[in-house]
This record gives sequence, C-alpha cells and structure tokens, in this order.
Amino acid sequence: MNDRPIKQPGPDHPIDIHPTPGRVVVIADGAIVADSRATLTVSEADLPDVYYIPRADTDLSLLTPTPLKTYCPYKGEASYFSLPGEQGENAVWSYPKPFPAVAQIKEYLAFYPDRVEDIRVLPEA
Repeated sequence: MNDRPIKQPGPDHPIDIHPTPGRVVVIADGAIVADSRATLTVSEADLPDVYYIPRADTDLSLLTPTPLKTYCPYKGEASYFSLPGEQGENAVWSYPKPFPAVAQIKEYLAFYPDRVEDIRVLPEA
C-alpha cells in the first residue's frame, strides 16, 4: 500500500509549466550534455525555476543511472543520473511517471545548476 501523500498544485503551492523561450544548453565536464529549443521551465512555489530538457535533446550516453530516488508529493518519484566530472554525482533527475498535474515533464530531464559546468539560456537567433 502506498502511504505517500499526493498533493495537487494550487494557490498554496503553485506549479506553472511553460515553454522556455530560446535555446538551453547544458555543459558538464567540458561536454555538451543537452542542447534544446524545446525546454520547459517549471516554476514551483517559491523555489527557483528549473529547466526540464527533453531526453531526445540530451546525450544520454553521458548519463549513468544511480540508485537514488526521491519523492515529491506534487510530482511523484524522481530517478537520478550522474554525469562525468567531480561535481556530476546525482546531477540529473527525471520523473518517469509524473503525477497527472505535471504530466508534461514526462520524458524530460532536469539538471542541478551547481553540479554542471554551465546551463546557458540563449535567445533565438
């Protein structure tokens, strides 16, 4: 039996998911890990915005799955991946089965800004 709470975003904990204008590039250990014009920005309550990049726009060969799992009552269970480099441990997360309220983030990956070399948001040319 699952005793984890499932909460709905609302006025007390808003979650807004919207397309990110421009191009988002993630660099880790000198390599381009992700390069996308289809990124989603997730604005959640008072937390910093997070860029979610499609798996299709990510070099998955650079990601190593880890056993770490965390749970968010608004989004579901997150799986983690490490990247090459000193700071790359558990640098990437994903919600393989997100709750319906945030279903848009399925097949997307998010990166901790302090565990990658750079996350660049470039305007459309």
